[in-house]
Amino acid sequence: MKTLVKNIAAILGARRELLSKPLAGAAMASVPSLENAWLSIDGERVADFGPMDACPSEDDFQRVIDARWGMVLPAFCDSHTHIVWAGSREGEFRDKIAGLSYAEIAARGGGILNSADRLNATSEDELFAQSLTRLRLAASRGTGAIEIKTGYGLTLEGELKMLRVIRRLRDAMPQMEIKATFLGAHAVGRAFAGRQAEYVDYLISDMLPAIADEGGCDFVDVFCDEGFFTPEETARILDAAARYGLPGKIHANELAVSGGVQVAVSRGALSADHLERITDAEIEALRSTRTIPTMLPGASFFLGMPYGPARRAVNAGLPLALASDWNPGSSPSGDMRFVWTLACVKMRLTPEEALNAMTVNTAAALGLLPSGFGTIAPGAPASLLITRPLPSLAYIPYAYTEPYLSQVLLKGLLL
Repeated sequence: MKTLVKNIAAILGARRELLSKPLAGAAMASVPSLENAWLSIDGERVADFGPMDACPSEDDFQRVIDARWGMVLPAFCDSHTHIVWAGSREGEFRDKIAGLSYAEIAARGGGILNSADRLNATSEDELFAQSLTRLRLAASRGTGAIEIKTGYGLTLEGELKMLRVIRRLRDAMPQMEIKATFLGAHAVGRAFAGRQAEYVDYLISDMLPAIADEGGCDFVDVFCDEGFFTPEETARILDAAARYGLPGKIHANELAVSGGVQVAVSRGALSADHLERITDAEIEALRSTRTIPTMLPGASFFLGMPYGPARRAVNAGLPLALASDWNPGSSPSGDMRFVWTLACVKMRLTPEEALNAMTVNTAAALGLLPSGFGTIAPGAPASLLITRPLPSLAYIPYAYTEPYLSQVLLKGLLL
């Protein structure tokens, strides 16, 4: 189907060519725009755009959308989520209010192991139904590409069940681009309590081959942090994953300066995520590498932790990405608009820098930038947000509870 979108106040992120690399440092401050514009879509992809005084005839299109002088911007790319989970953990929310730390809750049997117990007791069909509800919610709030991790199974069958659910989500929501990440190294499964080295051996010898045989997995992640997996264990897992052609991603430096960033860089990981606690050594290690530093302000907000030093990272010339970390324990929200606001208010990024961090750079952290996700250009996926009339780009993160979306198109399909 050919679609014309007319009467656009401004196309934000409009480019004539697809980007080949993420935006770094000072380049993140710029969001190219075209005011008083039209945009055309051919099937799933953007075809062209231009000024309204040169708008093509509506007779050439099967569908015409009047933007009514709202803005058009690229759909968000959320490069770090855990949306396949069972039940909820509001009891731990009460524990947090009472003053317990993330580590204390985990030590009492809560946290990741709590979610693993629930997931392994939940049928695949029920797990799929709960996860599909979350995925549809993310789409309605403007997310067009998303990464979904396993890691709440911590047994071979539990992890495979999660991977099957992710595959079913792809089939149910083909208009979203979905990447799957194996995170068996999220914690040590209960069956291996006190035997972490054996669990790592089991993950490498049994879980990874089965995950590779199952198919549909794009990345392998490891929680490399204090109280979880060591840099040496992380390197072993990522080296094993590479033998199956699975690139790495790493949870690093959420709880301590863990050495995870350096492992991510040495193994060519696509991203190093969290980074609430980094030093000059981590910033230097990330400079001029393929590893995208990805910060998750929703987790900092919900856990009362320090926010990642986003301003410092951008000033140092890094290609910063921002994602939601949507999960039941430490960031129970996948609303990327809230991430945008937190980035501006708590991390001191400009609205433009934050938007690029949630579109262009998260697309790069998903390996999707070469195919055009995160930007608006001829040939890019027509995953677009049409706003109601707004005074400026900055108004979106500023008035962060006001409805702002008029329509959402994902791969050319209206939600």
